[in-house]
Amino acid sequence: MSRPWVLWLPLVVFGFLLMLVLWGMNRERDDFVRSRLIGQPVPAFDLPPAVDGKPGLASTDLSAGQPRLVNFFGSWCIPCRAEAPHLDALARAGVPIDGIALRDEPANVAQFLSDYGDPFQRIGADRDGRLQVLFGATGVPETYLVRADGTILLQHIGDIRADDVPGLIQAWKAAG
Repeated sequence: MSRPWVLWLPLVVFGFLLMLVLWGMNRERDDFVRSRLIGQPVPAFDLPPAVDGKPGLASTDLSAGQPRLVNFFGSWCIPCRAEAPHLDALARAGVPIDGIALRDEPANVAQFLSDYGDPFQRIGADRDGRLQVLFGATGVPETYLVRADGTILLQHIGDIRADDVPGLIQAWKAAG
């Protein structure tokens, strides 16, 4: 007695698996790991200056005054170089930006600022990466919008690009 359907079974299973893979590839998703601190106060910290002539950064600096951006960057980071002109555009638009130099040396940070511009009002040195972990940052560059009361409102993962600038300016204005 012959069973022709048994011959079709591998093809049916393969078709089902193919449909499953295609569905997974076309499904909308957010591959980024978001910080759990969105909507929460910034963690307490006090970083020394990353370069001479520029103040360091403390959590108290982020909870007095006006909303501001906090940008994690590194002189060794290629996307940080690409985002530099867009940070400069934000600073020219009046958005205050503070930097956190991640696992970097003062001479390298100074050279980076000389080569790519310095939009930062303050730059703290996170030499061991502990603050990056506290913020929930997954890499560099990564930027946070912090309200004047020190609450983290927004996380921008990856380099800021030209098409991100208007939205960040609008979010900054709305946070004020």
